[in-house]
Amino acid sequence: MNIARHIALIDELCFRPFPAEHGPSDDGFGGPGHHVAVLETDDGPDGDPARRAVTVDRFEEDHDAVYEVLASRWGDTGPWNPRTGREETPEPWAWLAARAGAARVWEVQGTGRWVAVAVADRDPNDAIRLLAVVTKTPPP
Repeated sequence: MNIARHIALIDELCFRPFPAEHGPSDDGFGGPGHHVAVLETDDGPDGDPARRAVTVDRFEEDHDAVYEVLASRWGDTGPWNPRTGREETPEPWAWLAARAGAARVWEVQGTGRWVAVAVADRDPNDAIRLLAVVTKTPPP
């Protein structure tokens, strides 16, 4: 874990141009109006629920450390629960909702962008990831 590196990448994504088409990037992937960065990932599912729980706990601690830095800069935010919205969920929020149970979200003043940080652990058959999403689309 390198919180300073995670914060530097999030800062960069707040100003990096969005790609014209969907595709991979050096730190994740992006598309029109959004970037998704994989800040950390595990080795993928190994069938051991106890090991998975330990990994989720570690990623949650890293998420909290990133949150503390961003909250000191942009303010405290309550968790965004993607399942509470009643309207159609736009991308990249629908993608994030399918992978994470909650996210911390900030509007980055002066950039026209939103930042979300979440632990993607919904799918037991997929790797656990600490994600940062930067988008011009407000959360639903």
